[in-house]
Amino acid sequence: MIEPRTPVLVGCGQVTQKINNPLEAKEPIELMKDASEIALEDTTIADLSSHIDSVVTVRFVFDSGAGRRPPFSIYKNPPKSLADRLDIKDVKTFYGSTGGNTPQYLINIIAERITKGELDIVLLSGAECFSTMRKASRMGLKTGWGESPGGNRIDLGYEKLGGTENEIKHGILLPVNVYPLFENAIRGEKGHSIEKHLQYLGDLMEPFTEVAKGHPNAWFPTHRSSKEISEVTKANRFIGFPYTKYMNAIMEVDQAASIIMMSEERANSLGVPKEKRVYLHGCADINEVWNVTERPELHTSKAINLMGKKALKMAKWDIDEISFFDLYSCFPSMVELGRDALNISSNRDVNLTVTGGLPYFGGAGNNYVMHSVATMMNQLRANQGTKGLCTSNGYYATKHGIGLYSCEPFEGLWKRENPEKYQKEIDNMEKPEVDENPKGKSLVETYTVANSKEGPYMGIVIGRIRETKKRFIAITHDEKDLTIMMNEECLDRDCTVKQNDEGLSIVSLDS
Repeated sequence: MIEPRTPVLVGCGQVTQKINNPLEAKEPIELMKDASEIALEDTTIADLSSHIDSVVTVRFVFDSGAGRRPPFSIYKNPPKSLADRLDIKDVKTFYGSTGGNTPQYLINIIAERITKGELDIVLLSGAECFSTMRKASRMGLKTGWGESPGGNRIDLGYEKLGGTENEIKHGILLPVNVYPLFENAIRGEKGHSIEKHLQYLGDLMEPFTEVAKGHPNAWFPTHRSSKEISEVTKANRFIGFPYTKYMNAIMEVDQAASIIMMSEERANSLGVPKEKRVYLHGCADINEVWNVTERPELHTSKAINLMGKKALKMAKWDIDEISFFDLYSCFPSMVELGRDALNISSNRDVNLTVTGGLPYFGGAGNNYVMHSVATMMNQLRANQGTKGLCTSNGYYATKHGIGLYSCEPFEGLWKRENPEKYQKEIDNMEKPEVDENPKGKSLVETYTVANSKEGPYMGIVIGRIRETKKRFIAITHDEKDLTIMMNEECLDRDCTVKQNDEGLSIVSLDS
């Protein structure tokens, strides 16, 4: 039996804008408007916008507390601005928090509020115009974007720095410096040489490019071979070792996606076609041990594993029943962490993406997962009776969300378990003690080398002090050590760490 208040996704829309002249490009609110109009039309219900009682938007990446001031004013209430563009009156307006996990998190909590009768018909949307924004910055142009439409913006979630001050000053700030640390830890666990692991990463990501090639909204609809992805060339240099350029999420995109949600009884009363309805069968939200240097292991994710168990239990599904996946893919390590934690068998001939992933479809800032869910909806509609899974991720494999979807109705009472109950299991894990003023003989646990167009410029090491077994993070700018780190095996290598006059921990490799 389908309960009347069971949440259901009934409409989806996506747009991609590729315009060279930033003065001719649409602003993010306009892109959301376009995506929302497609989503409204997708439901087949005329005048549905007049029934919407809530508009929810994903936080813009340029409004997420990092980076330089954008070449325009800030939008004070983006969901209200979107509602105004669509001529939707008297709505509640909600704004998400920072992180790529946000779209799935919003879907999960909106579903819960629909079930409780707190919300009725909800438009969720998000956009990033990072491509146009960067072009305008480089050209010294002012776009004129931004507005203050008034209204009462309700913020969902919370804002928190992604790491400690000590982590941040040693390179845990830009994701391109952090995910490679996980990758080398994974490489060590697999026992791969550097060369073998690069080939493995190419093999892992090649199928993503094939999916992106067929997606009408992909930023790079181009198939790339495993060798093309993994081989270092002038066009495909190292970014954060061992990642080449083609393994990194592409942030400079202009993309928007929208989804419409309501209850089963509302879908019935409005006459939404059965074949359009996609149900959220299971969901969960969780945080990893927040600070990277405090995580017990860097090659695996206990949080994703627990989150997956909770969602599958809610849906009463088994992982092997699922036909379609979209694992968050900002970098290959995120795919590996998700695949392994969710126990997706490597023997299954199944794609791990429906969009093509963030490096190829487009890493639309905080909003990528709105695209993955919208794409998943269309996959499931075209393959009635099948099941799909989407994961989301924010910061540095820190904030996670999951959604299990199917066109088959959810039967029984839909109830989301309070994440605070199972979050305690992660928070109470035994953590390594971190020494923020490390000195002495040590051992490399994992590492990366940050590269610019001119070549390697900074090494980052997470390691253990031999005498105390405490963990540390340190950096090096020594050219000889940087060369060694990119060409020789440095996992479990002896090193020495000390403090410099600027209060930084400096590591050097032992001969």
